[in-house]
Amino acid sequence: TAGAQANAIFYTLVATANQNHLNIYKYFKYLFDHLPNRKDEGLEAYLPWSKEVQTECHK
Repeated sequence: TAGAQANAIFYTLVATANQNHLNIYKYFKYLFDHLPNRKDEGLEAYLPWSKEVQTECHK
């Protein structure tokens, strides 16, 4: 179902952020603050291992 798929995606994001030593709250806040304003850039800049995400959201 769609709910199960959305839940799986959410938990995958949480697990990946945790494996990259990010503060989960800071990471999701970063995503919600920055993704709506992104231009034509890809999503690579928002992945948990990107340099800026590591700087902004590290535990």
